Amino acid sequence: MATSSHAISPRKLRSDLYSYSYQNDSNTPLVIAVLASLIERTMARNERIVKNCTWALSKDTRTRVFDCHETPDLTIQSYLERIFRYTRAGPSVYVVAYVYIDRFCQANPEFRINARNVHGLLITTIMAASKYVEDMNYRNSYFARVGGLTTNVMNRLELEFLFSMGFKLHVNVSVFESYCCHLEREVSIGGGYHIEKTLRCAEEIKSRQQEEKRFNQIARVML
Repeated sequence: MATSSHAISPRKLRSDLYSYSYQNDSNTPLVIAVLASLIERTMARNERIVKNCTWALSKDTRTRVFDCHETPDLTIQSYLERIFRYTRAGPSVYVVAYVYIDRFCQANPEFRINARNVHGLLITTIMAASKYVEDMNYRNSYFARVGGLTTNVMNRLELEFLFSMGFKLHVNVSVFESYCCHLEREVSIGGGYHIEKTLRCAEEIKSRQQEEKRFNQIARVML
């Protein structure tokens, strides 16, 4: 993955969204790093709010369905990269998923994205966006495996999400463009630093995991 600063620009983001090709580009599209950065900062803000105001915790049992019993040992960046790698959902899918996340949060004011619910929310919105945008799609059972869930849980999350949204999944061109512009601003107005930080963090974790894996392999050989 390219992590150099020249690759993190509004022009690069726009290029990925409208002309990304799996055949010609081996890098992960920039929109994934931008979305990861936005989500992580939202989570940090929500954490501060909850710390200062206990009433800010969601009491809505419908939205609590997104809480994971076991939080995946993956950063947001790594989780989104995993979804991209195995589903090959195009960059525009992640913009539409971002629209859905925003709509979902507006429809459920008490809901706050945190470490317990973020993975369930991401895989659900990306799956819904993929069904809306793409001509060909994987089954729910495949998305469930990619997201580290059972098929039953994936189906339940999808239903809860759709009913909570009132099945309003249409995203017209002007709305899509406005969210693209928001993501571009995120890159150009000081967001580049946060995106670089997100990418570096993901790379460092991957490097540590690879080192641990090699160490465990050597230890097994020596035993």
